[in-house]
Amino acid sequence: MLFCNRQINSRSRYNEVVIRRCHLPEGHDGACNEYPFLRHLKSVAPNVAQKIIRDSTMTTGAAWKSDDAGPNRILRWVMKLPDEELSKFELNMANLKPGVISKLREKAADYDSCIEVATKLTWLAYQMNNSPISPDDITEYLEEIHGKFIISSTVCEICKLPMNFADFRLAKRGKAEIETCHKNPRIHNAENIGFAHRECNIAQGAKTLDEFYAWIEGILARR
Repeated sequence: MLFCNRQINSRSRYNEVVIRRCHLPEGHDGACNEYPFLRHLKSVAPNVAQKIIRDSTMTTGAAWKSDDAGPNRILRWVMKLPDEELSKFELNMANLKPGVISKLREKAADYDSCIEVATKLTWLAYQMNNSPISPDDITEYLEEIHGKFIISSTVCEICKLPMNFADFRLAKRGKAEIETCHKNPRIHNAENIGFAHRECNIAQGAKTLDEFYAWIEGILARR
């Protein structure tokens, strides 16, 4: 698919890092839109749409605020900048612990990869049990990028049980029951991401899926 690619205005302090662009098809009518594939979800399930944007484009960072914990939410493409460039945005990497620096750098991804992740997560969400019905134009858009919809085909990337769209509304102690997960926690692209139950994602931890399954197999063998 050829995108419009006209510049999208943003109030972000990081505008100079990346030119954010329109992802409507080339030659479209009307206003430009960075996330046209989320138009419908923004109206019927706005929290899910915002989660997709947040998980696709932002790091998670620390759950607390301190000088050495690192930023809680920062654009993934910003974390690809060298330390001296980050210092211009008052992000002094020298003040952070090595483990925090490593995690932030692992979560870095270029702008195009983040947009592809957002389209992939949207594609997966529409194929969950009890998902809203995607409008024809959005279905065609997403299918051209990621393939045909197969309703009720989205499973937890870790335990492989079916995912239910209604579970996006569930949370325990402020934590959503559906999380974005990575087959390899150190790679953020469309081929490497999916949805998972929160408990499954916690169990996988920092392991790749292959490492996690091997760990489980070892436990079962010893048992």
